[in-house]
Amino acid sequence: MFGKVCEDMGASLVEMNGEDNHVHLLVEYPPKLAVSVLVNSLKGVSSRLLHKERPDLRKRYWKNVLWSPSYFAGSCGGAPIGIIKQYIEQQETPL
Repeated sequence: MFGKVCEDMGASLVEMNGEDNHVHLLVEYPPKLAVSVLVNSLKGVSSRLLHKERPDLRKRYWKNVLWSPSYFAGSCGGAPIGIIKQYIEQQETPL
């Protein structure tokens, strides 16, 4: 679902992984797209779809919501993409 949201917004999901309480997404996106708009779409769509497809997950939500209102976004322009992908791949896969 993250890949589809990215595609719909003119971005591409390069890598994804995470841990029990967060995900790591490596996204290539056009400079005209605000990171906040992208993140809000990723959170909103995934939350709606998971509520519908996996109602059993609700008991694991924090304060009855899937995502916290916060997020971290970092720019990696100029960094070797292989190093960033390697870091993301080494994270635990989310449940």
